[in-house]
Amino acid sequence: MSKVKGGLGKGLSALIRPVAEQEIQSSQARVSSQPGSVPAADSVMHIEIAKIRPNPFQPRADFDQQALDELKESIRQKGIIQAVTVRRAGDGMYDLISGERRIRASQELGLTAIPAYILDVRTESEMLELALIENLQREHLNSIEIAISYQRLMHDVGLSAEDIAQKVSKDRTTVVNFLRLLKLPTTIQDALRKGRLTMGHARALVGIPDDRVQLKLFEQIVKKDLNVRQVEKLVRDVGKKAHKKISPRPRTAGSAIDDLAQRMQQILATRVKVNVHDGDKGEIMIEFYSTDDLGRLFDLISSIER
Repeated sequence: MSKVKGGLGKGLSALIRPVAEQEIQSSQARVSSQPGSVPAADSVMHIEIAKIRPNPFQPRADFDQQALDELKESIRQKGIIQAVTVRRAGDGMYDLISGERRIRASQELGLTAIPAYILDVRTESEMLELALIENLQREHLNSIEIAISYQRLMHDVGLSAEDIAQKVSKDRTTVVNFLRLLKLPTTIQDALRKGRLTMGHARALVGIPDDRVQLKLFEQIVKKDLNVRQVEKLVRDVGKKAHKKISPRPRTAGSAIDDLAQRMQQILATRVKVNVHDGDKGEIMIEFYSTDDLGRLFDLISSIER
């Protein structure tokens, strides 16, 4: 167990290596010469595709047929360069950890066996963590699939944003920015999945706390084919209009407080109210819309002490 955890901490390159042709041939020879033997953990073997069960933690929701066709052509010409990863499930079966695209492409080509790296993963928590992290590092996931994977690592595995950042070799800010995408309306998330909207567009929209305004701006983006800079300007203009509605009075000390509240609102991506009572005392009210949203805000605020 410690071996798997150690590998994750150092990055998957320390755990899973590319499959050399000579190694695959030697493993095939071992299997064919010992038909009754069971492949050892942490080894590369050719396994019947029929004995590999789908990954129950697969983060990918969409499989692009063009990309799959390109992978098929690559396999047809060069073979499978990178082994899939599996864990032993018992009864001669295996659970797929990573490589569903390679499995699908191989099946469509009529292949019956595939090189697989067998890992000693025994608990569901380890399986989930390893499956999500390897898919994040190896598969071409869209922005929403990445965000959902990060969210599952936080909620189901118990990792913090800092932990995730270290394991996938990203900045913590990058992880948090992906998680914020899940606050967007479903329509906008679907557009991100399908490539109709870029990460830059989405990051600009997520700074608006009102989903109705987000959807209106999204419609403008699609209709007018706006670029990211144009969207960022629209978002700034929306923020200025909202600020004028909140504080139409002449600029005073109170206006400066409203400015601070607006800046905090943009940083936290939610509504923030600053109420001043006697003298310089007061309170800050930060709104949240679900337990997930509360967790996101807690993670952002707790990062200050780190």
